Amino acid sequence: MSATPEKLVEMRDVKLQFADKVILNGVNFSIQSQEILVIMGLSGGGKSTLLSILMGLLKPNAGSVLFKEEDLGKLSRPKLNEVRAHIGMVYQNAALISSMNARENISLPLKELSDKNDKEIDAIVDQKLELVGLKDARDKLPSELSGGMQKRVGLARALALEPELVLFDEPTAGLDPINGKLIDDLIVQLRDKQKVTAIVVTHEMDSAFAVATRMAFLHEGKIILEGTPEEFRHSDNPIVSKFLSSYSDHEHTKE
Repeated sequence: MSATPEKLVEMRDVKLQFADKVILNGVNFSIQSQEILVIMGLSGGGKSTLLSILMGLLKPNAGSVLFKEEDLGKLSRPKLNEVRAHIGMVYQNAALISSMNARENISLPLKELSDKNDKEIDAIVDQKLELVGLKDARDKLPSELSGGMQKRVGLARALALEPELVLFDEPTAGLDPINGKLIDDLIVQLRDKQKVTAIVVTHEMDSAFAVATRMAFLHEGKIILEGTPEEFRHSDNPIVSKFLSSYSDHEHTKE
């Protein structure tokens, strides 16, 4: 008998509210090693908030978040930082420090969270820049890079510590189709070649279907559908099918 794949992340009945505004109202899902889970839903529905909770940046009001069976809510600050070193985050706006060049931005997590020396850090930075196809951009400031290049530097930084899990917040938002496809291809390549697990929040459906091994739809604070891309395409859930058909209508009007 083959062993059951390990659950890398699990959310159990996670609830979050700010004052009387309920953001998450009992979210349950799990993701196994080397899956790419795409989380979709309407704008302002709490998708990015989910990623902040997984990073340990926000604490839910109730429920538990497990990473490799460790409950993040019960960890001491040093132990939580240890776990967070295994999780990379690619922010929607790249979130690069404008006064630092690409090399300095990518080396930040290595300087803060590892004990590697400058020579080792330089070698890792070069390797990650090559991985995202930007080895000639190491000395460029963010302002000298296009939006797509900034996102790829952000991805290189997220990969600096060899994380097992990478979280992507709208990775292709605002990019032209060519740069968007480049990012999608990188996400799939990371899974296939680097054995990275990914959770991707996106409202760009081409991107969602290009990368997902599994999908989840967040609506009114709960996951209302979870399944393969094929199951999503043929879903008779009225909210999901309306969401997908409004997207394809929008695509046709653009052509």
